[in-house]
Amino acid sequence: MGKLTIETKLCYNNCKELKGMLKMAESKFFTAKVVEEKTTMITGLGMENCYLVEGTERALLIDTLTGVGSLKAFVRELTDLPLTVVNTHGHVDHCGSNFEYGECLIHPDDVRLMYQHSDEKMRMGFVMSMQRGRDIVLTDEDVIPSCPIKTFPAYGGDVFDLGGRQIEVIAVPGHTRGTIVLLDRALRIVFSGDACNANTLLIDTGVSIEEYRESLVGFKSFMPAYDKLYGGHGPTFVPASIVDEGIELCSEIIAGTDDADPGNFMNRECLYGKKRVNGFQREDGKICNIAYTKDSILKK
Repeated sequence: MGKLTIETKLCYNNCKELKGMLKMAESKFFTAKVVEEKTTMITGLGMENCYLVEGTERALLIDTLTGVGSLKAFVRELTDLPLTVVNTHGHVDHCGSNFEYGECLIHPDDVRLMYQHSDEKMRMGFVMSMQRGRDIVLTDEDVIPSCPIKTFPAYGGDVFDLGGRQIEVIAVPGHTRGTIVLLDRALRIVFSGDACNANTLLIDTGVSIEEYRESLVGFKSFMPAYDKLYGGHGPTFVPASIVDEGIELCSEIIAGTDDADPGNFMNRECLYGKKRVNGFQREDGKICNIAYTKDSILKK
Protein backbone atom coordinates (compact mmCIF):
# COMPACT_ATOMS: atom_id res chain seq x y z
CA MET A 1 0.00 0.00 0.00
CA GLY A 2 2.94 2.33 0.61
CA LYS A 3 3.87 4.07 3.83
CA LEU A 4 1.02 5.77 5.65
CA THR A 5 1.64 9.36 6.68
CA ILE A 6 -0.35 11.06 9.43
CA GLU A 7 -0.30 14.78 9.97
CA THR A 8 -2.30 17.46 11.73
CA LYS A 9 -3.77 20.28 9.68
CA LEU A 10 -6.22 23.14 10.06
CA CYS A 11 -9.25 21.98 8.09
CA TYR A 12 -12.10 24.43 7.68
CA ASN A 13 -15.55 23.20 6.70
CA ASN A 14 -18.53 25.28 5.62
CA CYS A 15 -20.42 23.87 8.60
CA LYS A 16 -19.55 25.71 11.82
CA GLU A 17 -19.71 22.50 13.87
CA LEU A 18 -16.71 21.07 11.98
CA LYS A 19 -14.40 24.10 11.95
CA GLY A 20 -11.16 23.73 13.83
CA MET A 21 -8.23 21.39 14.24
CA LEU A 22 -8.85 17.96 12.73
CA LYS A 23 -6.39 15.05 12.69
CA MET A 24 -5.81 13.99 9.10
CA ALA A 25 -4.51 10.71 7.70
CA GLU A 26 -3.60 10.13 4.09
CA SER A 27 -2.31 7.33 1.88
CA LYS A 28 -2.40 6.51 -1.81
CA PHE A 29 -5.85 4.98 -1.37
CA PHE A 30 -7.52 6.75 1.55
CA THR A 31 -7.96 10.05 3.32
CA ALA A 32 -9.42 10.47 6.78
CA LYS A 33 -10.60 13.27 9.02
CA VAL A 34 -12.08 13.46 12.50
CA VAL A 35 -15.67 14.69 12.13
CA GLU A 36 -16.97 14.18 15.67
CA GLU A 37 -15.49 13.15 19.00
CA LYS A 38 -13.69 9.80 18.47
CA THR A 39 -15.33 9.54 15.04
CA THR A 40 -13.27 9.44 11.84
CA MET A 41 -14.60 9.63 8.28
CA ILE A 42 -12.45 7.60 5.87
CA THR A 43 -12.88 8.23 2.15
CA GLY A 44 -11.75 5.86 -0.61
CA LEU A 45 -10.76 6.49 -4.21
CA GLY A 46 -14.35 5.94 -5.30
CA MET A 47 -15.32 8.93 -3.14
CA GLU A 48 -17.16 6.56 -0.81
CA ASN A 49 -17.11 6.96 2.98
CA CYS A 50 -16.81 4.64 5.93
CA TYR A 51 -16.54 5.54 9.60
CA LEU A 52 -14.23 4.51 12.43
CA VAL A 53 -16.13 4.92 15.71
CA GLU A 54 -14.16 4.49 18.94
CA GLY A 55 -15.14 3.87 22.54
CA THR A 56 -12.86 3.25 25.50
CA GLU A 57 -12.72 -0.52 24.96
CA ARG A 58 -13.60 -1.27 21.33
CA ALA A 59 -13.90 0.33 17.92
CA LEU A 60 -16.58 -0.09 15.26
CA LEU A 61 -15.83 0.19 11.54
CA ILE A 62 -19.05 1.12 9.76
CA ASP A 63 -18.71 -0.07 6.13
CA THR A 64 -15.44 -1.00 4.40
CA LEU A 65 -15.38 0.86 1.06
CA THR A 66 -14.56 -0.98 -2.20
CA GLY A 67 -11.57 -3.03 -1.11
CA VAL A 68 -9.10 -1.20 -3.35
CA GLY A 69 -6.06 -0.72 -1.12
CA SER A 70 -5.71 -2.22 2.35
CA LEU A 71 -8.23 -0.47 4.54
CA LYS A 72 -7.29 -2.83 7.36
CA ALA A 73 -3.70 -1.54 7.39
CA PHE A 74 -4.87 2.07 7.16
CA VAL A 75 -7.31 1.70 10.07
CA ARG A 76 -4.70 0.00 12.22
CA GLU A 77 -2.64 3.20 12.00
CA LEU A 78 -5.61 5.10 13.46
CA THR A 79 -6.55 2.83 16.37
CA ASP A 80 -5.21 -0.17 18.24
CA LEU A 81 -8.55 -1.03 19.83
CA PRO A 82 -10.23 -4.38 19.10
CA LEU A 83 -12.36 -3.81 16.02
CA THR A 84 -15.81 -4.93 14.85
CA VAL A 85 -16.94 -4.49 11.22
CA VAL A 86 -20.59 -3.74 10.42
CA ASN A 87 -22.12 -2.95 7.02
CA THR A 88 -25.01 -0.58 6.40
CA HIS A 89 -25.81 -2.64 3.29
CA GLY A 90 -24.28 -5.03 0.77
CA HIS A 91 -23.27 -2.86 -2.19
CA VAL A 92 -19.85 -2.87 -3.86
CA ASP A 93 -18.73 0.45 -2.33
CA HIS A 94 -19.58 -0.54 1.24
CA CYS A 95 -18.32 -4.11 1.68
CA GLY A 96 -15.09 -4.45 -0.33
CA SER A 97 -12.65 -4.76 2.57
CA ASN A 98 -14.83 -7.26 4.40
CA PHE A 99 -12.71 -9.81 2.56
CA GLU A 100 -9.49 -8.82 4.34
CA TYR A 101 -11.17 -8.68 7.75
CA GLY A 102 -12.67 -12.14 7.22
CA GLU A 103 -15.90 -11.43 9.10
CA CYS A 104 -18.59 -8.79 9.45
CA LEU A 105 -22.03 -8.03 10.77
CA ILE A 106 -24.62 -7.40 8.09
CA HIS A 107 -28.38 -7.77 7.81
CA PRO A 108 -29.12 -11.31 6.51
CA ASP A 109 -31.16 -9.90 3.62
CA ASP A 110 -27.97 -8.38 2.16
CA VAL A 111 -25.50 -11.27 2.50
CA ARG A 112 -26.22 -12.56 -1.01
CA LEU A 113 -25.89 -9.02 -2.38
CA MET A 114 -22.50 -8.63 -0.70
CA TYR A 115 -21.18 -11.69 -2.54
CA GLN A 116 -22.79 -10.60 -5.82
CA HIS A 117 -20.77 -7.38 -5.52
CA SER A 118 -17.53 -9.11 -4.49
CA ASP A 119 -16.00 -9.45 -7.96
CA GLU A 120 -12.57 -7.79 -8.11
CA LYS A 121 -13.13 -6.31 -11.58
CA MET A 122 -16.47 -4.87 -10.48
CA ARG A 123 -14.86 -3.19 -7.47
CA MET A 124 -11.95 -1.81 -9.49
CA GLY A 125 -14.42 -0.63 -12.14
CA PHE A 126 -16.37 1.33 -9.54
CA VAL A 127 -13.24 3.11 -8.35
CA MET A 128 -12.00 3.89 -11.87
CA SER A 129 -15.41 5.27 -12.88
CA MET A 130 -15.04 7.90 -10.17
CA GLN A 131 -11.53 9.14 -11.05
CA ARG A 132 -12.74 11.89 -13.42
CA GLY A 133 -9.37 12.85 -14.79
CA ARG A 134 -7.29 12.30 -11.65
CA ASP A 135 -3.86 10.87 -12.39
CA ILE A 136 -4.02 7.67 -10.31
CA VAL A 137 -2.35 4.43 -11.38
CA LEU A 138 -3.88 1.22 -10.01
CA THR A 139 -3.17 -2.43 -10.69
CA ASP A 140 -5.07 -5.67 -10.08
CA GLU A 141 -2.79 -6.29 -7.10
CA ASP A 142 -4.31 -3.29 -5.36
CA VAL A 143 -7.71 -5.03 -5.11
CA ILE A 144 -8.42 -7.15 -2.03
CA PRO A 145 -9.31 -10.64 -3.37
CA SER A 146 -12.77 -11.92 -2.51
CA CYS A 147 -13.19 -15.02 -0.34
CA PRO A 148 -15.78 -16.66 1.90
CA ILE A 149 -16.15 -14.76 5.17
CA LYS A 150 -18.02 -15.22 8.42
CA THR A 151 -21.21 -13.18 8.54
CA PHE A 152 -23.15 -12.41 11.69
CA PRO A 153 -26.64 -10.85 11.66
CA ALA A 154 -27.26 -7.19 12.43
CA TYR A 155 -30.90 -6.44 13.23
CA GLY A 156 -32.82 -3.33 14.23
CA GLY A 157 -32.61 -2.95 18.00
CA ASP A 158 -29.12 -4.42 18.30
CA VAL A 159 -26.66 -2.31 20.30
CA PHE A 160 -22.86 -2.18 20.04
CA ASP A 161 -21.28 -1.37 23.42
CA LEU A 162 -17.85 0.12 22.70
CA GLY A 163 -17.11 1.11 26.28
CA GLY A 164 -18.59 4.46 27.29
CA ARG A 165 -20.29 4.66 23.92
CA GLN A 166 -23.27 2.76 22.55
CA ILE A 167 -24.26 2.50 18.89
CA GLU A 168 -27.80 1.34 18.10
CA VAL A 169 -28.98 -0.39 14.91
CA ILE A 170 -32.13 0.81 13.09
CA ALA A 171 -33.51 -1.13 10.13
CA VAL A 172 -34.42 1.07 7.14
CA PRO A 173 -35.14 -1.25 4.18
CA GLY A 174 -35.34 0.66 0.91
CA HIS A 175 -32.06 1.22 -0.90
CA THR A 176 -31.58 -2.51 -0.28
CA ARG A 177 -33.72 -5.03 1.58
CA GLY A 178 -31.14 -5.24 4.34
CA THR A 179 -30.26 -1.57 4.79
CA ILE A 180 -29.53 -0.52 8.36
CA VAL A 181 -28.37 2.74 9.92
CA LEU A 182 -26.51 3.24 13.19
CA LEU A 183 -27.48 5.74 15.88
CA ASP A 184 -25.20 7.38 18.43
CA ARG A 185 -27.64 8.95 20.91
CA ALA A 186 -24.91 10.68 22.93
CA LEU A 187 -23.58 12.63 19.94
CA ARG A 188 -27.04 12.83 18.29
CA ILE A 189 -25.75 11.49 14.98
CA VAL A 190 -26.67 8.67 12.62
CA PHE A 191 -24.35 6.78 10.26
CA SER A 192 -26.79 6.37 7.40
CA GLY A 193 -24.94 4.66 4.54
CA ASP A 194 -27.14 5.20 1.47
CA ALA A 195 -30.45 4.99 3.33
CA CYS A 196 -31.57 8.56 2.55
CA ASN A 197 -29.51 11.02 0.54
CA ALA A 198 -29.44 13.29 -2.51
CA ASN A 199 -29.40 10.28 -4.83
CA THR A 200 -31.45 7.66 -3.02
CA LEU A 201 -31.57 4.73 -5.42
CA LEU A 202 -34.62 2.49 -5.33
CA ILE A 203 -33.81 0.76 -8.62
CA ASP A 204 -33.77 -3.05 -8.69
CA THR A 205 -33.84 -3.16 -4.88
CA GLY A 206 -36.97 -5.24 -4.46
CA VAL A 207 -38.48 -2.56 -2.22
CA SER A 208 -41.38 -0.43 -3.40
CA ILE A 209 -41.80 3.29 -2.76
CA GLU A 210 -44.70 2.41 -0.46
CA GLU A 211 -42.48 0.13 1.63
CA TYR A 212 -39.66 2.66 1.65
CA ARG A 213 -42.01 5.32 2.95
CA GLU A 214 -42.97 3.01 5.82
CA SER A 215 -39.26 2.52 6.58
CA LEU A 216 -38.66 6.27 6.67
CA VAL A 217 -41.63 6.79 8.97
CA GLY A 218 -40.06 4.25 11.32
CA PHE A 219 -36.69 6.00 11.02
CA LYS A 220 -38.37 9.35 11.77
CA SER A 221 -39.69 7.96 15.06
CA PHE A 222 -36.08 8.05 16.30
CA MET A 223 -35.63 11.68 15.23
CA PRO A 224 -35.83 13.08 18.78
CA ALA A 225 -32.46 11.33 19.28
CA TYR A 226 -30.50 12.67 16.27
CA ASP A 227 -29.77 15.89 14.41
CA LYS A 228 -27.31 14.85 11.68
CA LEU A 229 -26.77 12.03 9.20
CA TYR A 230 -23.28 11.01 8.10
CA GLY A 231 -23.74 9.10 4.86
CA GLY A 232 -21.80 6.88 2.50
CA HIS A 233 -21.04 9.73 0.11
CA GLY A 234 -20.35 13.44 0.42
CA PRO A 235 -17.83 15.50 2.41
CA THR A 236 -19.99 16.19 5.45
CA PHE A 237 -23.29 15.44 7.19
CA VAL A 238 -26.82 16.29 6.11
CA PRO A 239 -29.52 17.53 8.52
CA ALA A 240 -32.10 15.15 9.98
CA SER A 241 -34.78 17.03 8.05
CA ILE A 242 -33.76 15.00 4.97
CA VAL A 243 -35.87 12.16 6.40
CA ASP A 244 -38.99 14.36 6.36
CA GLU A 245 -38.14 15.31 2.78
CA GLY A 246 -37.92 11.64 1.87
CA ILE A 247 -41.31 10.85 3.40
CA GLU A 248 -42.88 13.82 1.61
CA LEU A 249 -41.36 12.81 -1.73
CA CYS A 250 -42.50 9.18 -1.37
CA SER A 251 -46.03 10.44 -0.81
CA GLU A 252 -45.84 12.55 -3.96
CA ILE A 253 -44.51 9.65 -6.03
CA ILE A 254 -47.30 7.38 -4.77
CA ALA A 255 -49.89 10.06 -5.56
CA GLY A 256 -48.36 10.73 -8.98
CA THR A 257 -47.76 14.40 -8.16
CA ASP A 258 -43.93 14.31 -8.23
CA ASP A 259 -41.84 15.68 -11.12
CA ALA A 260 -41.00 12.20 -12.49
CA ASP A 261 -37.81 13.68 -13.95
CA PRO A 262 -36.31 11.24 -16.52
CA GLY A 263 -32.83 10.06 -15.57
CA ASN A 264 -30.20 7.39 -16.10
CA PHE A 265 -27.99 5.95 -13.40
CA MET A 266 -25.24 3.52 -14.40
CA ASN A 267 -27.03 2.70 -17.68
CA ARG A 268 -30.35 2.09 -15.92
CA GLU A 269 -33.28 4.23 -17.07
CA CYS A 270 -35.22 5.67 -14.14
CA LEU A 271 -37.26 8.60 -12.89
CA TYR A 272 -36.26 11.09 -10.21
CA GLY A 273 -38.93 12.43 -7.89
CA LYS A 274 -37.70 16.01 -8.24
CA LYS A 275 -36.07 17.92 -11.08
CA ARG A 276 -32.30 18.25 -10.78
CA VAL A 277 -29.64 20.83 -11.58
CA ASN A 278 -25.85 20.42 -11.41
CA GLY A 279 -25.95 16.64 -11.14
CA PHE A 280 -28.10 15.50 -8.23
CA GLN A 281 -28.90 18.90 -6.71
CA ARG A 282 -32.64 19.44 -6.45
CA GLU A 283 -34.00 22.40 -8.37
CA ASP A 284 -36.17 23.44 -5.43
CA GLY A 285 -33.22 23.60 -3.04
CA LYS A 286 -34.14 20.62 -0.85
CA ILE A 287 -31.78 17.66 -0.45
CA CYS A 288 -33.47 14.27 -0.70
CA ASN A 289 -34.17 12.86 -4.13
CA ILE A 290 -35.31 9.38 -5.08
CA ALA A 291 -34.60 7.39 -8.25
CA TYR A 292 -37.29 4.82 -9.03
CA THR A 293 -39.11 3.01 -11.84
CA LYS A 294 -42.85 3.06 -12.51
CA ASP A 295 -43.22 -0.61 -11.68
CA SER A 296 -41.66 -0.17 -8.21
CA ILE A 297 -44.07 2.36 -6.72
CA LEU A 298 -46.72 0.14 -5.12
CA LYS A 299 -46.35 -2.98 -3.02
CA LYS A 300 -46.55 -6.19 -4.97
